[in-house]
Amino acid sequence: MEAYDYIVVGAGSSGCVVASRLSADPAVRVLLIEAGADTNKFWVRTPAGTGKLFMDKRFNWAFNTEAVPTLGGRKVYWPRGKGLGGSSAINGMIYMRGQPSDFDHWAALGNEGWGWADVLPYFIRSESNQRGANDWHGGDGPLHVSDPAIGHPTADDFIAAAQRVGIPRSADFNGPPHEGVGYRQYTIRNGRRHTSYNAFIEPVRHRGNLTVRTGMRVTRVLLEDGEATGVEVQAQGQRRRIAAVREVILCGGALASPHLLMLSGIGDGASLHRHGIVPAVESPGVGRNLQDHWFGSFSWRATAGSSYNHRLRGAQKYVEGMRYLLTHGGYLALGASPVTAYARSEPGRPEADLQLTVSPMTFRFAPSGEPVVDGFPAIGGSMVLLTPDSRGHMEMLSADPLQAPAFHPNYLSEPGDIRRSLAGMRMLRQIAQTQPLASRIVDEMAPGPDTVTDDQLLDHLKANGNSGWHQVGTCRMGNDPMSVVDARLCLRGMRRLRVIDASIMPKIVAGNTNAPCIMIGEKGADMIRADATPARVVAS
Repeated sequence: MEAYDYIVVGAGSSGCVVASRLSADPAVRVLLIEAGADTNKFWVRTPAGTGKLFMDKRFNWAFNTEAVPTLGGRKVYWPRGKGLGGSSAINGMIYMRGQPSDFDHWAALGNEGWGWADVLPYFIRSESNQRGANDWHGGDGPLHVSDPAIGHPTADDFIAAAQRVGIPRSADFNGPPHEGVGYRQYTIRNGRRHTSYNAFIEPVRHRGNLTVRTGMRVTRVLLEDGEATGVEVQAQGQRRRIAAVREVILCGGALASPHLLMLSGIGDGASLHRHGIVPAVESPGVGRNLQDHWFGSFSWRATAGSSYNHRLRGAQKYVEGMRYLLTHGGYLALGASPVTAYARSEPGRPEADLQLTVSPMTFRFAPSGEPVVDGFPAIGGSMVLLTPDSRGHMEMLSADPLQAPAFHPNYLSEPGDIRRSLAGMRMLRQIAQTQPLASRIVDEMAPGPDTVTDDQLLDHLKANGNSGWHQVGTCRMGNDPMSVVDARLCLRGMRRLRVIDASIMPKIVAGNTNAPCIMIGEKGADMIRADATPARVVAS
C-alpha cells in the first residue's frame, strides 16, 4: 500500500501551512490531498476576480443551506473554495486576525496554549507585511500582506465621517487598540492574490518528500484498533487506500472535516446508525457549534466621482484591464471593501462586535451567475455582527461520501443578535448621513429611506442579508463531552488523528477568518512536530 508519514487532507488555508511546515523535515514523507484542481487561472490570481468566482463551480463547492426558519424559510448560498488554496483562492483577501480577547477566551475555556500571547508569534511567523516587521507583524514570512493598491476619496470620507460619530481612527486593525476605523490590509502580492498555496506550497513543491495530489476526494479515514491508519480516496472513478505511518490530519474546513469524521464513524452514534455506519467513536459534538457571520447590506446612489463603477463598465473596463496587465495595478488589483470600522453595538460591550464597511462600487449577479457592475455611480456598504450567539449544526443526509450534508445555520435565533445587528445598521446609516460622506450620497437605495422601524430593518436583514462565509466551530476544541478535539488538536477517542482548520474554533473570531486559519495551521504543525508521534509498522 502507498504510505506516507503524514497525510494532510485539504489544501486550503490551514492545510497548505501544515504540509509546508511538516515537509521542511526531510526525514518525513508528506502527502497533501486536494479534491479540487489547480487554481493558477487569471481570474483567481486577479484580486477583482472575486465576484467571478462566487458561483464558479470549477473552484467553488457552491453549497446551499437548508431552509432557515429564522430567515422566513430562505436557503442561503455558501461558497467554499475547491482547489489549491481552498477558500483563500476565492475570498476577498482581507487580512484580519480578530481581537486578542477572542483567543484569550479560547484559553479561558480550558484550551491551554491558545491565548493571544500564545498565538501572536504564529501570526507573525507566517507574515511578510508590506509595512515591515514590528512587535505585531512579521517581515519575512511566506504570506504577503499589503495595503490597498489604490485609494479613493469616498473611502477617505467614510473614515472622516466615522470619526465624527465617535469611532477613533486606526492605523492597524491587527495591532493595538484593535478597533476603530481605517484601511484594511490584504493577502495580495505585487497586485496578485496570494493564496495559502502560493505562499506555503508553491515555493517548496519541489521537495522530494512532499507529494501534492489534486482531483482526489477523500471518502473516509481508515480506523483500526483505536487509531487512524490512513485514508480511502476516490480519483478518476476508482477507490483505493493510502496508509499513514504517523498521523492523518484533516484540514478540510468547517464543513468538510466534520462530514469526513461522520463518514468514518466518528460522531453522534444514533445519527450514524441511521445511515448504516457503525460508530467507532461516540463524539456528539461533531457537526455541532456551527457559527457564521451574518451581514446586513446597504447601497446608496452617489454623485459622479464618488464611485468607480464607470471604470469597470463599457470601454473603460478594457482600459482598466490593460492597465492591470501592464502594471498589476489599478482597480483590478483591489480586494474587498477597502475601508472598515470596528465598533461596539452597545456602550457596555467589552470589545468591538460590529464590522461596518463601505465600498465605492456596486454590482449584482446576472441569472448566469456573472457579476454585473451597476451602470450608475453607487456606494455599497455592509454591517457584520462579529460575535453572534446563535449556533447551528450540520448533519449527514446519506452515507454516500459524494452527497453534501445538510447545513442548519440558525442565523439570528438569539434575540441579542437581532438587537445588536439593528444597532449596527443604524450606526452605518448614521455614518452615511454624516459629513463629508453625506455630500456624496444622492439617496439610499437599500434598505431605503422608508425602512426605519426595528421591524422594517429586521425584515430587510432577514430577506436581503447574507452569510459572511466564515463558517467555523464544527469540531470544537475543548475538554468537555461536546468537544471534538483537545487543545493539541488531537481527536478525542482516536489516536493518530487531528483536525487543524476553522472547525476547531470554540467561538468565532471577531474578524475575518482566513488569517486565523493560517495561524491554526502554523500552531498545529508545531504541535505535530513537538509530539513526534512514532511511526507504526505498515504491512507491505
